[in-house]
Amino acid sequence: MANGCPDSMKNVLNLFFEPQGVAVVGSLREGYFGGYVVIKTMLNAGFTGKIYPVNPSYQEIHGLKVFPSIQQIPDRIDLALIMINRRTVPTVMRECVAKEIKAVIVVADGFAERDEEGAELQKEIVKIGREAGIRILGPNTAGVVNSANGFIPDPYEPGYKKVKPGAVAICAQTGMINPQAFPYADLHYGVSKICDYGNKCDVDECDLLEYLEGDSATKVITMYLEGIQDGQRFLNISKRVTPKKPVLILKSGRTKEGAKVSASHTGALAGDDQIFSAACKQSGILRIETFRQFFELPKIFSLQPLPKGNRLGIVTFTGGVGVLAIDEGTQYGLTVAKLSPEIGNRLDNIFPGLGKTVVDIGPPMAVNNYMTIYSEILQTVMLDQNIDCLFNVIWTSPFEAFVDEYLKLYSSLQRDDQKTIATWVYGPSLPLIRKLSNGLEDLGFPVFSDLETAIQALGMAYQYSTWKKGEK
Repeated sequence: MANGCPDSMKNVLNLFFEPQGVAVVGSLREGYFGGYVVIKTMLNAGFTGKIYPVNPSYQEIHGLKVFPSIQQIPDRIDLALIMINRRTVPTVMRECVAKEIKAVIVVADGFAERDEEGAELQKEIVKIGREAGIRILGPNTAGVVNSANGFIPDPYEPGYKKVKPGAVAICAQTGMINPQAFPYADLHYGVSKICDYGNKCDVDECDLLEYLEGDSATKVITMYLEGIQDGQRFLNISKRVTPKKPVLILKSGRTKEGAKVSASHTGALAGDDQIFSAACKQSGILRIETFRQFFELPKIFSLQPLPKGNRLGIVTFTGGVGVLAIDEGTQYGLTVAKLSPEIGNRLDNIFPGLGKTVVDIGPPMAVNNYMTIYSEILQTVMLDQNIDCLFNVIWTSPFEAFVDEYLKLYSSLQRDDQKTIATWVYGPSLPLIRKLSNGLEDLGFPVFSDLETAIQALGMAYQYSTWKKGEK
């Protein structure tokens, strides 16, 4: 395991996401950060495990009995969450040893990322953990999320109760992925697990990859990395995981300046970026470049089947968007599909001139029965065996009735042999764009913020599909 930990400790990682008993050690004062928030958030999310607040200054919080110390808790504890002054963390770690706790999340900061004293304290808690067989997440972390069981021990106030269950796992060396920083309540594709591994003093990206490899709720893994603890181990695990699940990685430290700053953020060593890129290609990892892609691109893998080939169909309201889509697609190996003669003829019968490579449905918009014609056009295009994946552009119109019709149409497209579909929605009303986008994703059809990202999603899905076939 990480930093030389034995393989026998691998199963302990389950305790970070599925604990039955959790000790929350730290301030219980009402506010926007701390133990008070952690307990409230877990209760609001419906976590059914037992919660044990620990603080000598309180008797009760949120209707739960508060214990003066971990050792005075009478029951078994699977996981301890520590949010106290850094100098006191080793003392609490020793209490965890005495209580035979095997998993600890150290939220407290001020360790290797801050100064020499912090670095020494971090070494001390690692030593305590290794000697007792305790796995440590952090320090300097916002923790984890398991959407399936409501385990959301976020130390910061998220402002909402639920994280929608889904198939995307999100891991990073930053609290910017946790519920207080991202609107998971408003996402319609859902996530399975979230993990901020902070300084990675013990549990690291390799451990998370191994855990998520066997997590049945996770279909796609996304990671933000500032550095890698064990490059060879990471490569070996990635080669084993990627044939089963796509792994998308956003890595900072591409430049010398970025690498220098990352060291001050989590105490990480960024490593050589060219070597990392080569490792990604060798192991089938999909590398992404922006924080927006980090949250958007996984949708294509979690909601859609992989494309069988690179033949791209395009249905658009304007030829200009079609040209831009073609230009973008070539960067990822996509080629414009040539409609079969049969489908071309059927489209021309629906509306003269439609049976072309790019289906431009701008002209049919002028007819009164536009939605009926549009529905027939899209369903016909989807029948073409010359198309492997489809980029569909939707104009919402200013009328809510159109939104309902689009949703009915997409419902009819849900089939076992469904092609990979990426959608871009535009129109004059932002509320209607949002309503339609949310409704489509609830049906399992990802919607992207711009046409370039939609095409990139299809392109990466094709690249992963091609790589995966080559691995078999």
